[in-house]
Amino acid sequence: MSRLSCSSSVSSNPSIIIGGGISGLSAAYYLAQRGLPSILIEPAPSLGGVVQTRTVAGCLLEGGPDSFLAAKPEALALIRELGLGDAVIGSNDHQRLTWIVKGGRMTPIPDGLMMMVPTRVLPTLTSPLLSWSTKMRMGLELLRSPRSGMPDRSVGEFVEDHYGREAVDYLAEPLLSGVYGGDPYQLSIQSVLPRYAEMEARYGSLTKGTLASLAQAPPKQPGATLFQTLQGGLGSLITALEKAIAPHCRLIRASAQSISRQDGVYSVRIPGATLNSPHLVLATPAWAAAGLLDSLDPGLAQCLRRIGYSSSATVGVIYDRTDVPQQFPAFGFLVPRRERRHLVACTFVDQKFNHRVPPGRLLLRCFLGGAGNEAILDASDDEIRSAVLADLQALLSLTAKPIAVEISRWRRSMAQYHVGHQALLGEIENRLCSHPQLRLAGNGYRGIGIPDCIRLGKEAANSFHG
Repeated sequence: MSRLSCSSSVSSNPSIIIGGGISGLSAAYYLAQRGLPSILIEPAPSLGGVVQTRTVAGCLLEGGPDSFLAAKPEALALIRELGLGDAVIGSNDHQRLTWIVKGGRMTPIPDGLMMMVPTRVLPTLTSPLLSWSTKMRMGLELLRSPRSGMPDRSVGEFVEDHYGREAVDYLAEPLLSGVYGGDPYQLSIQSVLPRYAEMEARYGSLTKGTLASLAQAPPKQPGATLFQTLQGGLGSLITALEKAIAPHCRLIRASAQSISRQDGVYSVRIPGATLNSPHLVLATPAWAAAGLLDSLDPGLAQCLRRIGYSSSATVGVIYDRTDVPQQFPAFGFLVPRRERRHLVACTFVDQKFNHRVPPGRLLLRCFLGGAGNEAILDASDDEIRSAVLADLQALLSLTAKPIAVEISRWRRSMAQYHVGHQALLGEIENRLCSHPQLRLAGNGYRGIGIPDCIRLGKEAANSFHG
């Protein structure tokens, strides 16, 4: 039985899917694979949600995510089903290095550091990123005893308990800001980093638990990489999904306005029409789903509104390589809140992935916004451009004039799994049992990455029978 759903019934009527991002498209695809029809409602001019790829000045530029975790199988499985397996490329892990800004300077994350957990002694001891007091605390952390039955806590509280405040400020906070755009003192350890909560319960020490996991892990396969993507950009996945669902899916370019239910049939009102189906997938952000469900179930809508979201912007900056004498031998850098002016993170695209940047070009993907920094999204394009270029000059001594600056704003797009998120999901699931054939999918529930969204879309589709 799919999570975030209850029991299923049989119907041959088209399922209605609200939301044309990767979750909604995946639901439509897996219905189509079984020959089941669907209606997809999406007001935006293009499908894919935050997955948007374009080519600018010869560079392949991702407006949203640029890759997915290879360890989660759902994305690669879907890509292969769509016939795109030969287009998959991996990150250049042989040259994977990430810098963290400390004291205004680029400082490498020590070799062997997994998230904020040290697994190698010498690189950690010799790193200027952390003080000697933090390094001593990391050593003593090995002596901690198992602690089972602990309540949900914030990531910040959890990491500070194990390694101290400096480890939060210069490891956990910038790493989580680069992924979640969130505040570590609000994000839930059980929902964001459940593996570490399990390690604490079993081993006490996170370092001891991580070392044990590494020892038990199967040998790494040749060519395996941390991240994967498509040579032509993740937008090619969206294009392939659109083509695959077309024979079975009717696309309606409109905004859903409200939902009601009578005699086992859901009615979705759109401008000028009402659509009916016994099966409904809400593949929207939780806050948007809440607005649609206000009249059907105010209590469920209230629960969904408790799932927070942050806003962010991605800024692609393209240079002529002849104007930039500097070399950047790293995947990119993270800027801790203590050091931050505007930039949260930056990726050197030519270092992370091949085939994205032609010879003679330099492409930087810069990230702004996130929890506590969202006001920047209200700035004009010129103001954002000036802020980004000023930070790049201060941090990288980049003074060249760029060929192009491309800005993508993503308002309330990244779900925030705050402390108590698992309990909140329990409340949502209990309420959903009063609404047979209503499914929720998206990054607001059980994973924020592309594979997670595909998985929830697939679970929703496979829970319906026709």
